[in-house]
Parts: sequence; C-alpha cells; structure tokens
Amino acid sequence: MKVLLISNYRPDKQQSMLRYAEMLQRELSNRGCDVDVVHPPVVLGNLPFLPKPAKKWIGYIDKYLFAPGYLRRHARKADIVHICDHSNSMYLQTTSSRPSLITCHDLLAVFAARGAFPHVKTGLTGRIQQRWIAANLVRAQHIVCMSGKTQDDLETLSPGIRLRTQVIHHTLNWSYAPASSAAVAEARKTAGLDSETEYLLHVGGNQWYKNRLGVLRIFLELRRYRQFQNAKLIMAGKPWTPEMLKYCESSGLKNSVIQRVEVANEELQALYSGAIALLFPSYEEGFGWPILEAQACGCPVITSDRAPMTEIAGNGALFIDPDSPDLAARSIAEHTADLPLLREAGFQNLRRFGREKMINSYLEFYKKVLNRAEIGLDDTMCNG
Repeated sequence: MKVLLISNYRPDKQQSMLRYAEMLQRELSNRGCDVDVVHPPVVLGNLPFLPKPAKKWIGYIDKYLFAPGYLRRHARKADIVHICDHSNSMYLQTTSSRPSLITCHDLLAVFAARGAFPHVKTGLTGRIQQRWIAANLVRAQHIVCMSGKTQDDLETLSPGIRLRTQVIHHTLNWSYAPASSAAVAEARKTAGLDSETEYLLHVGGNQWYKNRLGVLRIFLELRRYRQFQNAKLIMAGKPWTPEMLKYCESSGLKNSVIQRVEVANEELQALYSGAIALLFPSYEEGFGWPILEAQACGCPVITSDRAPMTEIAGNGALFIDPDSPDLAARSIAEHTADLPLLREAGFQNLRRFGREKMINSYLEFYKKVLNRAEIGLDDTMCNG
C-alpha cells in the first residue's frame, strides 16, 4: 500500500502536527507500507527580507496558490491520501482522483470563528478562513477524530457526519518514560531548583483554551495550604504573555514561578518525572497530549473535569473545576496524599493508547477507504 501523508506548511511551525505526520510515517513504514510525507512547498515564505507580518500573508500564497498543483502531482502516485490536519481540508480538492481521508484534531478555531466562545475574538480574515476549512471538512467521506469529544463537536457542526467518522486515539509521539535520577537532577539544576524543592508542572502554549492564567491562579490558591507553601511552579512551553507576567508581579508569585521555554523532549521527560504533579486545567482540548506524557513518566495528573480530559486521563487523574481556582486548590490539597496512587493508575491508563493498537486502527480504516473506492461507493468528495 502506497500512502501519501500531506503534512503542514513548515514555516508555520505547528510542531505537534508535524510530529503527528512523522510518527505516522515511521510506524506505517515499520508495518510494511510505502509511505511518503509531503508539505506545501515553501516558495516565497522564506524570503529573508520579509517582515514577520508579511510572511504570514506570503505563506498563504504558498499554501493556497502554489500547493494544490504540487500536492495533486504527488497524490496521483499514491494508493491512498491522508491529510493529517483538518486545517488543510481544502487540499481534499487535490486528491479527487485517489481515495482519501482527513484527520480532525479539534474544532476550537472553527467554533471560535462562529462566536461560540464570546471572549475569543476572531478577525474577518480568520472567520473567512475557518468557514472555508469547515466547508471542505464536512464534505470529506472519511474522517479520523482524535477523541470522542472531537467526534461530538463534528456532529454538532454537521449533523449526521458521525457515520463518516472514526475515533482513533493518539499514542505518544515520543518515547516518554520515567527519567533517571541524574536526568531529573540536571533538569532541576537547569530550572534553578535545588534537590529538595518540590514543584508542580504545567505544559502548554498560550492559546486561550490552555488557561495558563488559570494555572497561576490555582497555584496562588494552593500556596495558602501548608503542604504547598514552599512549592514552585514550572511552566514549560511558550514565553509568558504580558498578562501572565503582570499577574505574577501583582500577586507576589514572580519568584515562585519558573519559565522553561521550548524545552527538548529529554528535559520535558525529566521535568515530568520529578514533579509533584502535572497541573493541566485546560478549558478545551482536541486530545491533550501532556496528560499521556505525564502518565508515561509516572507523574500524577491534575486536570479539568470535562471532556476530552476525562476521556484521555481515564482513572489516572484528579479532576478539578478549571473555572474555580479556590475550589480546585482545595480539592488538590485535600487529595495530596492520593497523588502518588495516580502514578500506577496512569501507567494502567496508558495501555489504552498503545502504538500497535493505534496503527492497527489506521490500517483497518485505510482498508475501509480503499474497499469503498473499489466498489464505487466513494469518489472521495461528497456532491453538493
């Protein structure tokens, strides 16, 4: 089986999406598939003299004018075409001659553009783009959803589309496991911590749904409890926003919260392994990779009591209300003694997300797509 994976435009630096395509390429190749990964070509997007705002618009020329013909030529050589990110749903038009499917990770941007989250403002061009993405996505005959929550959201977007979807959970996209004591000590040293100081860990970017300001608010409330008075908080991911910096300064947390920006997988593994717990009170997610990463490293998970976090964490987490920092902190404090028990529960939960199980599911789905094409039930795109 010759599989073409259409990945993301590299200058956009959507690392999780790039890693997803790389993981599929590696694992499908290991199972005997002939796999090729292609990206929308970078024709103008890397011109060195362009200011940053201009690169975004020039990138649209690469992605929407130059890419279709390039991708169409590659698609002709494949048995099946897998578009790895729903934000590239317009590329389904380039696969019209071949059986195809698309992965839907989440619909947060689509719903935000429709006003579903009043506090999130989307500009005119963003609203147009998200309508375009949604219009192409709902025409796809075969859709993989990362979680039951994403599948439910897709059904809300287009009633009846569930019949064309299948939930295939992610597995880890890196080999996370409990780190050695030496690696943990080195990560502590890099973060400026001594060997005795305990810390909570948060992992994520600055998207609104990551609730990073909420992380700080919960941590502030936690410090009112004796067992957390001397604890630190490490925030791994993107640099703080001005709002977060202002909050840390005004609340007296500046010396208790540590930034670790764009950490490598090895350091992140060590940070998970040495933490009291992962504090992950997201409002929304498509999946929630840090939950599984933490569980793989033996790090207790504290996350939101809403889907898909409940779906992904299973029995291996303490669930809190992300909208109530004081109640969340109280629940954490009251269950501090239970956190070590979540270590084994996390390992048990991780078994649901095995790599072999995931790849078997993809191969079965690919066969379904190919079989439908052979008997004439699928011409890749719906009419109308």
